[in-house]
Amino acid sequence: MSYRGSGDIHWLLFWPEAPVGNPYWSDATEAAEALLARCLRQFEEWGVTRQDAGGDLPVRGVFGVPGQWPHVRDLYQRAGFVPAGPTEVVYLARVDELPLPGRPPAGLATRRSVGMNGTRLSAVRGEQVVGYIEVDIFEDGERLPRHGGWADIGNLCVTEDYRRRGVATWLLGEAGGWLRLAHVTRLLDYASLDPGPDRDDDAGYRAFLTASGFTELTRTQRGWTRTPQHR
Repeated sequence: MSYRGSGDIHWLLFWPEAPVGNPYWSDATEAAEALLARCLRQFEEWGVTRQDAGGDLPVRGVFGVPGQWPHVRDLYQRAGFVPAGPTEVVYLARVDELPLPGRPPAGLATRRSVGMNGTRLSAVRGEQVVGYIEVDIFEDGERLPRHGGWADIGNLCVTEDYRRRGVATWLLGEAGGWLRLAHVTRLLDYASLDPGPDRDDDAGYRAFLTASGFTELTRTQRGWTRTPQHR
């Protein structure tokens, strides 16, 4: 995707209503509307060809517009933004509750390497790779101790011939063992609710995550976009 000519509201937060009986804390909705209007005027002054918005915070698992932010969703919609991207489910598991590494199924062995999204643990039979999982540890834990001990799954893939034979569960157990060595305690993963080009909406993968000890944290809408008024 090219970002040339686009403007982005990377995140926008506000408290939706004032606490009852607190005279010093007013409802922030009007201020948020004024702030968003100023952002849109800035986009118009820049003459951008695409206007995007979201809620990607420097917090694990928070991106798009999560379901816990209906006031932000409504604010964007009133301004003309629509979610053009997928709806994703964010999952979390305790690493010590993941399946323990067991005997490899179907005579497979494990190979560890560098992957596209972190450490890759591959299930191999001879020289054939029949599946792999990639886990990425969040490295800013040294600067922010309360954020340490977290990782997410970048990829989990098993070839068609080896599915429903326990390979994915075994790979997840191998990844759990690797993460425990690194003192990681929490593991995030994500699955789509929207059908893709092959009409697969990740229903099977969502069921696998639930059966493997993952808990649904939230559902979030991505890709909020608005047509510029000057076009």
